[in-house]
Amino acid sequence: MAASDKAGWWRGCVIYQIYPRSFQDTTGDGSGDLAGITSRLAHVASLGVDAVWLSPFFKSPMADMGYDVSDYCDVDLMFGTLEDFDALVAEAHRLGLKIIIDQVLSHSSDKHDWFVESRASRDNPKSDWYIWADTKPDGSAPNNWLSVFGGPAWEWDSTRRQYYMHNFLASQPDLNFHNPEVQDALLETVRFWLERGVDGFRLDTVNYYVHDRWLRGNPPLASSVAGTNSETNTYLYQEHLFDKTQPENLAFLRRFRALLDEYEDRAAVGEIGDEGRSLQTLAAYTSGRDKLHMCYTFDLLGPQFSATHVRGCVEAFEATVPDGWVCWAFSNHDVVRHVSRWTRPGSDPDAIARFSITLLSCLRGSICLYEGEELGLEEAELAYEDLRDPVGIRFWPGVKGRDGCRTPMVWEAGADNAGFSTARPWLPIPASHRARAVDVQNADMASVLASYRAALALRRGHEALVSGSIRFLDAEGDVLAFVREGGGERLLCVFNFAGEQGTWPLPPDVGAIAKLDGDAAVIDEAELSLPALGYFLGRLD
Repeated sequence: MAASDKAGWWRGCVIYQIYPRSFQDTTGDGSGDLAGITSRLAHVASLGVDAVWLSPFFKSPMADMGYDVSDYCDVDLMFGTLEDFDALVAEAHRLGLKIIIDQVLSHSSDKHDWFVESRASRDNPKSDWYIWADTKPDGSAPNNWLSVFGGPAWEWDSTRRQYYMHNFLASQPDLNFHNPEVQDALLETVRFWLERGVDGFRLDTVNYYVHDRWLRGNPPLASSVAGTNSETNTYLYQEHLFDKTQPENLAFLRRFRALLDEYEDRAAVGEIGDEGRSLQTLAAYTSGRDKLHMCYTFDLLGPQFSATHVRGCVEAFEATVPDGWVCWAFSNHDVVRHVSRWTRPGSDPDAIARFSITLLSCLRGSICLYEGEELGLEEAELAYEDLRDPVGIRFWPGVKGRDGCRTPMVWEAGADNAGFSTARPWLPIPASHRARAVDVQNADMASVLASYRAALALRRGHEALVSGSIRFLDAEGDVLAFVREGGGERLLCVFNFAGEQGTWPLPPDVGAIAKLDGDAAVIDEAELSLPALGYFLGRLD
């Protein structure tokens, strides 16, 4: 059987995302490093996860915290050395953990040697490795494309006397995927890490790789035409038909997958940001077993928290992507932590944390956790002068940026800087986080951390939850009910999203139910009673 036909470790796996700068500092400079991650992998393994995703650690000027790469095949000195990376991989594999690394292929840093050469002239060997275009007759940009990080997606270069394109910061020029030499060079950087033993890749902004070769302008969104768009970022006023998600991207993804399939049991998960079309894009990128293994969208990374919303997202995926695989997440390094997004005034954030990990563990697909969510960490409130994120600095105060979810991990409540560093951390550590440190929660069998370990153990112990089918059942109010089936068993999963007690009438043909989890739930012959933010898991005979 070909590698691309295997149902490998990635299907139904649990991934733990580490933001390297905020995990553990071993050098006393206030920033985390690879050696620090290695020293803390035992904690990650204790959660019962399958893989670790490392956000970028490559050589970088750090204009966008490492997502601006100046050397794809080296470690930034902030994080250590290639030898430190090799030691991390070895320790992870010893603990039974896979290593997934972030590949930022859509753009590089403007300090990358490729771009330095490309901007030097219009006729050098790398002159068309990036997206260059002449001005309009009046000197303005070639079209109306906008940057995700604000303003036009074009930057004037006085050396070439042309504009270059950047979907993000001006210091993050976009690579020209219409040039096969660019694709070849990027795939060789991927091979470099495959040879060092990585098990998979998270592909940053995977639908941004290819642009429209004719540089056609984007139309406005209907809502902005009608004057109803209230977004704080002008990027969301356009329908992005031509600056991303181009059909030529599929050919590159096939090349990428063919490279992975040269190595045993490797996998890739893509990040899709495609307003209004994310599921269609996910379907195209994961179908046919010749492109990506799985993708994730931002559907469950927003403020919506209801049974209707979750059911709608999952059912839409199941209907739209019958031949693909999804990776669900509630938090990551780009969004407000879900405990803060979903905790209603007057309610208990710990209840949200326990409810969320149980729900996530029961969804069909692979799942991803973000560092610190196993402690129930809430979004940190930071002063403007503490910000490092260019998004927050630019759009403050309308947008506070992403630093609030990137503050350092808290390991020891009583230690200097909560055990993260001997120096002042690169971002402040809130006092409320210190109280939730790992050492405190390890000593408390009723902690959020204990709930995470229990939920992941429950998922791991039932094939129906890892890779089985999902079928939703009718429910009134803010109750979500579904059946997971696989491995010779059927599991009933019921969740009450409401802030008050709820009930769910049992279907007349449900049969006997053996409770697996949900001590506060009460079941009788006619209905299931659930407290606020309560849940029930049971085996159906």
